[in-house]
Order: sequence, then structure tokens, then C-alpha cells
Amino acid sequence: MTAPTTRPPKELVLVGHGMVGQRFLEALCEQQPGADAWHVTVLAEEPRPAYDRVHLTSWFSGTTAEELSLVPAGFTERHGITLHLGDPATAVDRAARTVTSASGRVLRYDALVLATGSYPFVPPVPGHDTPGCHVYRTLEDVRAIRADAARARTGIVVGGGLLGLEAAGALRALGLDTHVVEFAPRLMALQVDEGGGAVLRRKIEELGVRVHTGTGTSAVEAGPHGRVRAVRLSDGTELPADLVVFSAGVRARDQLARDCGLPVGERGGIIVDTACRTADPQVWAIGECARAVDGRVYGLVAPGYAMAETAARQLCRVEAEFRGADLSTKLKLLGVDVASFGDPHGTAEGALDVTFTDSRSGVYKKLVIGTDGSLLGGVLVGDTEAYGVLRPLALAGKPLTVPPEQLVLPAARGGAVTPQLPDEAVLCSCHHVTGGAVRAAVREQGLTDIAEVKKCTKAGTGCGSCLKTLATVVRDELAASGTEVSRDLCEHFAHTRAELYEIVRVRGITDFTTLLDSHGTGDGCDVCKPVVASILASLGNGHVLDGEQAALQDTNDHHLANLQRNGSYSVVPRVPGGEITPEKLIVIGEVARDFGLYTKITGGQRIDLFGARVDQLPAVWRRLVDAGFESGHAYGKSLRTVKSCVGQTWCRYGVQDSTSLAIELELRYRGLRAPHKLKSAVSGCTRECAEAQSKDFGIIATATGWNLYVGGNGGTTPRHADLLATDLDKATLIRTVDRFLMFYIRTADRLERTAPWLERLEGGLDHLRAVVLDDALGIAAELDAQMARHVSGYADEWAAVLDDPDRLRRFTSFANAPDVPDPTVTFVPERDQIRPARPGENGRPLRELVLVPAREAGR
Repeated sequence: MTAPTTRPPKELVLVGHGMVGQRFLEALCEQQPGADAWHVTVLAEEPRPAYDRVHLTSWFSGTTAEELSLVPAGFTERHGITLHLGDPATAVDRAARTVTSASGRVLRYDALVLATGSYPFVPPVPGHDTPGCHVYRTLEDVRAIRADAARARTGIVVGGGLLGLEAAGALRALGLDTHVVEFAPRLMALQVDEGGGAVLRRKIEELGVRVHTGTGTSAVEAGPHGRVRAVRLSDGTELPADLVVFSAGVRARDQLARDCGLPVGERGGIIVDTACRTADPQVWAIGECARAVDGRVYGLVAPGYAMAETAARQLCRVEAEFRGADLSTKLKLLGVDVASFGDPHGTAEGALDVTFTDSRSGVYKKLVIGTDGSLLGGVLVGDTEAYGVLRPLALAGKPLTVPPEQLVLPAARGGAVTPQLPDEAVLCSCHHVTGGAVRAAVREQGLTDIAEVKKCTKAGTGCGSCLKTLATVVRDELAASGTEVSRDLCEHFAHTRAELYEIVRVRGITDFTTLLDSHGTGDGCDVCKPVVASILASLGNGHVLDGEQAALQDTNDHHLANLQRNGSYSVVPRVPGGEITPEKLIVIGEVARDFGLYTKITGGQRIDLFGARVDQLPAVWRRLVDAGFESGHAYGKSLRTVKSCVGQTWCRYGVQDSTSLAIELELRYRGLRAPHKLKSAVSGCTRECAEAQSKDFGIIATATGWNLYVGGNGGTTPRHADLLATDLDKATLIRTVDRFLMFYIRTADRLERTAPWLERLEGGLDHLRAVVLDDALGIAAELDAQMARHVSGYADEWAAVLDDPDRLRRFTSFANAPDVPDPTVTFVPERDQIRPARPGENGRPLRELVLVPAREAGR
């Protein structure tokens, strides 16, 4: 930022280069031509540029420090910013207007911006500095935690707030038996109410984390080796511990200001005015080190960003104010979705609560309604889909246009209504972008997709919690103006899923990187990566766990098994058509017995085995594969089952052999990857015992052939299948199903079942009939050939894993301890079987439960 005139730029010193400090630099650079008046020098305490602390926990799962970085390549050089890493400020001389750093560097300033952040509060209990005690704040902290966790079995997190639960998730992921100690009567006491706290606690305890609320930490005890041995609680409980993480809140880092005589609050925080200026007109303070005019020290990213933008504008003589901020938050803690917004505790006079609780599903929703019918705030646990709409509605302060009950009830109970967002409602609190500003950008600047709107308004570029609502507002505004709504897959691909499928198929692309380089931008995301993985698998591009493709898969596909609520996995061997021999039944029973697994006969006419640890999966599947079983693909977006009745072979009402046809179809379409799961059934007569008309493709026997139904499904939005063709002979039936499935895989959107796909398909059922029966598009031969390639190229995924040492290596509970089972996967006995331990139950690892005499295989 060098001035284009002969006047030398003024000197601006920024102390601190965290998330807020970096946002200040970006906001300053955006102010043109005002930014050119400043030469900026940054004093950073850490040895690396600003990085994303919000997603610090992702470092434990493989995200690198470079990927966490918030500083684009060449940013400081491009804007003439001088950045001194590992050289924090140690003193400020306000009279001389200089800052001294730890290395002895003395910098003169015309303006000084303090963005020193906060430091973790460690309760001053005896033993708090014992080796093995940590805080959870920086990359260095998480590195130290992982190093200590390698020799630990039990970890204690002191603090049950946002960061505390993040830390607990990290310890659990590292394989430690994890406890959370919270002095308040519930977890996340500032964000959720009693009801939400109860549901949150139950869901977290179901994951194996033990929660202690309403008690504090009185001491950390050291063992004979000098390291942590135990934590003593204020209620007298002693918890064995090898590692302790203090996450009991933060305090403003305001010592630099105190030392130079700047006023600070009674409970800390540099006092600033609405311009984020301190008592000294040449000194500003932003982020967690500042106490705003409303008396708060804000510990969230969004208020810090707003303060950074205010200070940047002020320094460039642009009017801006910061009077306070929205404390709404949405996040995922230990896999549990949690959100609160507005006034979650209903402190306003006369406020009423509208509450929905589903204990079985672990969902809690509460809305706080004002006397005028306006939405004041709320709490969401277990299901936060509506957060993006509810938060701005609460901030808007206007009476709701729909009954509040409809905003919390599931769709099946008359809910899931989405009211229109008012123009004045703040859609993106990180950058204070209103719904009206987004609509104006679309309408007045001709923007047609989310990426353009994000670039123009900055909405959705902060924490990202508003992205779903942003997409809805943009789509609705485009539709209202008669503009074709973009159906791009995501910001990295300006194509629909169907278009990407054709690109991959026609050009013979076999990996994600090549597709991204040739037809996309950026690095990809959690939306496009699994979609491309599914497309590649649909086109037969190798095993799903090979090479780059393995990193693209959804959660269940990573281990070719369905993850269950306590961290264990289910094993589902294929039983085509529901037909099984006594010998194979015995094998399933023996495997379940020997590995101690829970068994259940499902609605899909097969037997599921539950409770396997990830490290047991290969041993379980070795037994099954050796007995002639193969993967049932219960984990994948692919064909699940083809149910059947016994048909004319046994039933006196049957008119066709439904079992034989079901087996033939299931073996034909097994392993076929699709945009979503596929289910089928074959009934041997019109009595419809196999329930074929509720399936993606269902077949019912007639006296002269088979009727084919398509586009049905059960679930939360049931749909009766449509009759596509009647009285087909078997060869024509199979050919028609082939084409139906391949046409669906070609043209469906991401995660779109056949039912909504058929409803969306232009021309509907008539068009589908013309394509698959009459070859109206001239692609029938291509569809036939694709299915033929799938059938001839099929190979069982689990058998291929068992034959490959490299693929087998991924089946471990902990990468740094491959032979150690996950101790948090615990069970209790019930009805002569096992089930996951519930909160408060004394669950034990499977190997410690003895239900019947069992072999040691896989233990």
C-alpha cells in the first residue's frame, strides 16, 4: 500500500496477526484509494501467518497448517505489508508513538491497531501446571496435545463450552477415554437452555464421552513420575487422568494497553468507542482484546471481523460504527449440530417458548416468541437446518408471517415452512450483509450464481453458516425476475451433476484432480468431492478405496461399512432376493457369535450385524467372504436390496416366480453406484406382499408378464411409484430397468432420489417412457452398453480389500496406534445380545462383555 503521490505514506502498526488481524488487513486493502495512505507493519507473536482457529480441531484429522492458513499466497507482498513473525510487541510509548518488539525492533507509528486477542484462562487450582496439562488455543497447543496423547489412556477436559467440547472431540479422536468437567449445571450454558443442554449431553455421552456438570476442578494430582495422575473434583470425585486440557474460557490480552496507560474494563478488555478507538486518538483495539461500547468483550469471530472492518474504514476516513454484535452461533461438536441465536434464554418480558423435542432422534428445538409475535431467539440441538433462516428473522425483529410451530415441526407433522427473509434482516452476520443487499446485488448487478454473489457482497465468506439461506435467497430472487436459476454443483464447478457425469464419461476422465484442473476451480469441497467419487464409481473407474478416490468418499464409504451411534460399525452381507441356505444362515450366526455382534433381520430381507469395531471389519468380512458372501453395499449410494415374496413357487396366489427374478435383478445391479441409494422389490401377484410400489423400481407379476413401477420411496416423504409399463416379458423388463437406472444416474442431481428426480424431469413419466421404451433421444444403445459394462466388470469391494495390504491398512481405530482398539466404543447386554451403552450406563468394550462362550477371533 504505497501512495501514488509524492507524499510519503503514514505508518500503521498492527499488533497481532490472528483471524481478526488478517481481516483488518483485508478490509484496509479494500478501501481504495484510502488504503494507499498507509504503510503497514505487522508484529505477530506466532511463527506463522494468520490461520483458522475456528477449525483448529480439523488438524487432528489431517488438515495441514498450510490448509488452515487465512493468508492468500503473495498477499503481503502484493499490498506492501511488512510482516514480522515470531516477534511480538512488548511495549508501547504513546508519547513517542513507538512500539518495541521482543527482538528489540522499534517502530514509529501514526496509527496503532491492537489485535492481541485473548489467552486461555487456567483455573489457579493446585497442580494446574503439572506436566501433561495443556490449553487448547494454537497449533503449537494441539501438536503438544497429540504428542502427549500417544502415551495416555484417559484425558480430562476442564470446561464444557464451545472450545471444551471441541477439545473433547479431539481427545476422543486420539483414542483417549474422555471426560468433560463443567462447573455450570449444563454444557454450553451460555448458548443453550436446560432442555437443549439435556439433549446435547445425552448425544455426547452416547459417543462415549463422560460428562460431569455442576462440579469444578479442585486439584490436579501428579504421580510418582511427576506427570498428571488424576484430577480431583470439587464434589470429592477423583478421576484418573494422563492428560488434562484446560478450556475454561478466555481473557482479553490487554497487558500491553495496561502498561502504556490505556483504560481497560474492570474485568479486562481495552475500552473503545463506536469507532473502535481507544482513549488515545492514535490507537485502535479490535477483536477479543477490546471492550466494546456495550460493555462486552466478544469472543466470537463475527464480531471481531465487524470491529476490524470498522477500524479499517475509520482509518481511511470512511464512516463506520461498531455498537455491538449478534452472538448467534452454529457449529458441530463431536458430530452433534448445535445452534443458538438472538435471545435463546427468553429474557425479554412476556416472552413465550415454542418447543419441539424428539428424544429418540436426539432433536431439540426452541423458539422464543415476543408479545408482538416476533421471533426473539432460539436453541437448536441435533437439527440446525433452519438456523440460516431463523437467525436473521430473529434479528429483524418483525412479527412472523407463519405460525411459529411450523418453524420447528418436521415436514411430516406439518412443519418445515420457510418464510421469506425480510430485506432488512441480516443474512450474514460475519460481514453484516442483509437479505435486501443480496437481492439488490442479484437484481441490479445481474449476478446469476452464488460465487458471484459471495464475491460481490462477501456474504457466506466468513463462518459459512449462512450459505444455505444465501443460496435460497439468490435462487428465489432469480426466479422472481424470470432468470434461469443456476444449478451449478458448487462454487468449484459451474456444471450440474448431470453435466459433470457427461464430461467424465465422454472425455474418459478417471480422477478428480484432472476434472478439477480442466473443468473446475479451486481445491474442491465436501459437496463436489463425494459427487465426483460417485460418478467415477458409476463409470467403473477402479476400487473406491484406491489412490485419490479414497479421499473423496463419504464417511461410510471410507470403511465400507455404516457408522453407528457409538462409533461401531454394521456389517451387512448381501442376501439376494432374501433367499438364503441353512449353511449360510449358520455362518452368519457363527460370525455374530464369535465376534459378539448384535443381529437383526431387516425390512430389506437380510441380516445385519451391528457392533464391529473398525479394526474388526476385515476379520469379520474374511469369514463371510470365505463362506461365499459379498458386500451388501448398505454403506453406499447404490443398490441396497431387491425384496421378494415367495411367488408362485410356494404361494397359492402367485402367478410368476418373483424370487428368481428378484435374485437375478439384485445380482445384476449389485454395486451400481448412483446419486442416491436404490431399493427394489418384486411381488409375485397383485396382493403385493413385497411392497414393490414403494420402491425406486418395483415389479408386480401379472398373468402374462410383469408390470414395472418407478419413482417410489418410503422415508420422511413417501411417494407411490408410477406405472411405467405393463405386461412386459422378462427380457424387455430387464432391458427397460437397465435403461431407467442408467438414465437416472446420468441426469439426476446430487443426492436426488428417483422420486424427486422423476417429478423434476421435464416431461415427467411420459418423457421417461419415451426415452427408455421408444429411444426418443437415441441413447438407448449407450445406456445398454453402460449397463453391460457394469455387469461384466462387477467385483466385490470387500473381497478386493481383503486381497490388498494397502487397502487393509486404513482399517485401524488410530493411525498412530494401529493395534489399539477404540476404548470409547462401549456396550451393555440386552436380551442376550449387545447394544450401545446409553448415558449414565456402565458400558464396557465388547471384549469385556461375555454373553455366551465365544472364540477369540477378532477380539
